Amino acid sequence: MDKYDIKKALKPLYSAPAGKFVQVEMPAMRYLMIDGAGDPNTSPDYAAAVEALYTASYTLKFKSKAELGRDYVVPPLEGLWWAEDLSDFVARRKDRWRWTMMIAVPEFVPAALVEQAIAQAIGKKGLPALSRLRLEVLEEGLAVQTLHVGAYDDEGPTLRRLHEEVLPAQGLAPTGHHHEIYLSDPRKTVAERLKTVLRQPVRVG
Repeated sequence: MDKYDIKKALKPLYSAPAGKFVQVEMPAMRYLMIDGAGDPNTSPDYAAAVEALYTASYTLKFKSKAELGRDYVVPPLEGLWWAEDLSDFVARRKDRWRWTMMIAVPEFVPAALVEQAIAQAIGKKGLPALSRLRLEVLEEGLAVQTLHVGAYDDEGPTLRRLHEEVLPAQGLAPTGHHHEIYLSDPRKTVAERLKTVLRQPVRVG
């Protein structure tokens, strides 16, 4: 049985050149999502949210294989990040951040199976954050993205360049939340080698 891998199937969306900003047209995509606020490095709520996402996503993967005959690689963790004041985000004042963490759901997996997987995970694991998960479609449209290689806390200069130089030079304006895709496992990768796609939905004008 071949495993579907969203990173390969949608490679332009899950890769970007380091040091360069490229435009992509994002299709509507489904995600398991969970919302929260605060510093991801210190917030118990953030850790609980990520644990719930992975627990439900792996439960769904195994149900897909057993019931649909379709196996797949669990997609990478992604996050939408914002703050009421953009300067709080660019300056990395994380205690003022808000976030939506998410993991993509392959298009061939029906919504009913997602609901069953969440219910099954709640029954087995009893993690309170599981009840906060939802399946939602994200429609970003036109976006600009780049690959950041290094520690998450070193993203600031790249984000400043994006918002203060790149977007104005191309006649673009941000329309949605800052989007990150975590291609590396921080438990197994040293900080300076972490690979993260940084994406910003935009509009012309």
